[in-house]
Amino acid sequence: MNKAENVMNKLERGLISTYQFTFRYVIEKIIDFIRRKRYIVYNIAVYILLLEFAYVFLYPFLYLLITAMKSPTDLLDMTVRWIPREIYWENFKVAFAGLNYWTYFQKSLLVTLLCVLGHIISCSLVAYGFARCRFPGRNALFMIVMLTIIVPAQVIIVPLFMQYSTYGWLNTYLPLIVPTFFGMGLRGGLFIFLFRQFFIGLPTELEDSARIDGCSTFRIFWNIVLPISKTAILVCTVLGTVWHWNDYYEPAVYLTRPKNWLLPMNLTNMYATLRMIEGEEFGISEVDQLNQMYNTATLMAGTLLVILPLIIMYLFSQRRFMESIERTGLVG
Repeated sequence: MNKAENVMNKLERGLISTYQFTFRYVIEKIIDFIRRKRYIVYNIAVYILLLEFAYVFLYPFLYLLITAMKSPTDLLDMTVRWIPREIYWENFKVAFAGLNYWTYFQKSLLVTLLCVLGHIISCSLVAYGFARCRFPGRNALFMIVMLTIIVPAQVIIVPLFMQYSTYGWLNTYLPLIVPTFFGMGLRGGLFIFLFRQFFIGLPTELEDSARIDGCSTFRIFWNIVLPISKTAILVCTVLGTVWHWNDYYEPAVYLTRPKNWLLPMNLTNMYATLRMIEGEEFGISEVDQLNQMYNTATLMAGTLLVILPLIIMYLFSQRRFMESIERTGLVG
């Protein structure tokens, strides 16, 4: 009996030693692999983190896109969540007609282009003055400009409304366009900051040579500095286009008549517009059924049509936009 117990004890100790050796060997191999291939492990960890962030940002857009393609039957079916049984293009047709898309698209495009042009001209000129011209109180004035970035529009909207009402600018696009040509308007302080950071990084030798040849400060800015500021201009153009196109608050304050609304604002009036259609695209009997068609899917389709120009613009300018972001000093 003792001999059997001794044999069993030796076997158990041998197995334990074997397991310990095997476990230690596996751990050492894993550590050695991580040391030799640490860049692969690092890249895997980075990609996992990026995928998590991408999911957070892409989830609302994917939900918007998939819901816009659902039929009324799929909307009522709880089992249909991500993959519709059929692509229901009627939602886009109804939303396109309800938004009166082309009419309001032209208005939004005109206002956005003029606002972006005003910001580029005025903010670049102001920023060049802060970057190159030395005058008393320059830093204090620049700090005041920076404070305008953190002041929300809701704080000053009442005095602005009273001022524009005195000018007779209500229900026109002047309150949105005119301030941008004076370095104000939506995110004007941020554009001044971006241009100033870019101008500070430019070498001054070319400007000094032009000044020796007799060029004035404004001519140096207009003929030399501004043409080589394509990266900063691209960043401000993309950001300004997105912000002005999507802006809802200020246009809703200054534009009270539906005929003067911009495209994003017309989402709230989409069903009323459909009710006024007199049989051109929808018959009278079909108009009576629009109450059922105007559902979540139709609203999502209208929202997708509103942001579609921005998506197309970003797809064409993505690469240069990211390069320009790095050169303007916004990151890094």
